[in-house]
Amino acid sequence: MNRKAIYTVLVTVLLALFGAVVTPNLRADQENKKTVMTFSQPVEIPGQILPAGTYTFKLLDSQSDRHIVQIWDADGSHLITTVLAINNVRLKPTGKTVVKFAERSGDNPEALKAWFYPGDNFGQEFVYPRQRATQLAMESKNSVPAMSDESASVDLNTQVTEVAPQEQPAVEPAPVTTATETPAPVATPAPQPVVSAEPTELPKTASSLPLIALIGVASLGLAIGLKRFSS
Repeated sequence: MNRKAIYTVLVTVLLALFGAVVTPNLRADQENKKTVMTFSQPVEIPGQILPAGTYTFKLLDSQSDRHIVQIWDADGSHLITTVLAINNVRLKPTGKTVVKFAERSGDNPEALKAWFYPGDNFGQEFVYPRQRATQLAMESKNSVPAMSDESASVDLNTQVTEVAPQEQPAVEPAPVTTATETPAPVATPAPQPVVSAEPTELPKTASSLPLIALIGVASLGLAIGLKRFSS
């Protein structure tokens, strides 16, 4: 056997060995959708906030539910949390990992909404506790899947519903009060001052009877005096 034949055999054997090693890993990744993602900023997931860093996402190997997501550290040696998800469908698959975030308010961390594995037209949409799902729905103006309780732990018996964004109540205009014309008050004439009229004649200060009596007494005295003088 010449060198060329030996070289060909060695290359074939190496390729076969490489395929034997890589193929199970590829199949495993296809099954559990293992994906390593790096976030440059903190990211919110159901129940907690992940600091900026590298994380491994993959589906839990469960025969009862294919929408349970495990989040591990960068090398996949430490399980950080397990969260519940529901199926999310996209019309046009892409050849790379796609992550969707809900709109955030202010300086809050972005909330992880959905995760799509390369080439899949379906992905995982994360389920949030009801109170937080209601807030996210209000902020994003989109429906958000929510658990029936406030727990973020995985419970396959937990009922999942969608929280729709609630519209702000319309501000009712203030009732218009019908204006009633009030007649102008009638001016009451001021009372005229009462002026006391001065009498035109002086009042009589005494009666004439005392004067007559005085004359009578004087006449009587004069008569008595004349009588005595004559006798």
